[in-house]
Amino acid sequence: MIAFVGLGNIGDAYADTKHNAGFWSIDQFAVRNNLAFNPGKGDYVFSQIKSSQVLLIKPTTGMNNSGIAVKDVMDQWELIPSEVVVVLDDVDLPLGSIRIRPKGGDGCHRGLENIIYQIRTNKFSRIRLGIAEPSKETRPSEEYVLKPFDKDSGEKVEEMIQRCADAMQDLVIKGLDYTMNRFNT
Repeated sequence: MIAFVGLGNIGDAYADTKHNAGFWSIDQFAVRNNLAFNPGKGDYVFSQIKSSQVLLIKPTTGMNNSGIAVKDVMDQWELIPSEVVVVLDDVDLPLGSIRIRPKGGDGCHRGLENIIYQIRTNKFSRIRLGIAEPSKETRPSEEYVLKPFDKDSGEKVEEMIQRCADAMQDLVIKGLDYTMNRFNT
């Protein structure tokens, strides 16, 4: 089983903000596979491709408490950390870039920090999506991530989301090493 967990914030006020890049990627993968989301038994919505043992998860806890939902999902489906792939925004990567890693620190990302705290390990994969627009001040990051992208960044954002969905598909079919070699930029 593999569980892709897209990080973001729920609600109309956050729908178009950079911090929701993880949600957008999960949504794109769901669209490609003709999937709909259902309420989970905890603070998340989910979709499942049973034939390939793939879960799509969107926590409804708010970004900074994402670990609560991840722990619930891991407990419910009896997942081990290596079966979890977190998809999230990264203010330290240039817009459009993708970086896939099998484990690592939180990189000062509060959602990732909470996941590591709740499940007590950093040994889960992550797909980081670059959201740093050229010639934009990204600090303080707490303010930057809660704003929409500039209109002239839209095409690059859409390409990144499509590439992320491609990477998710490759992760399922071809594995982590192949996907890292193909998509890390």
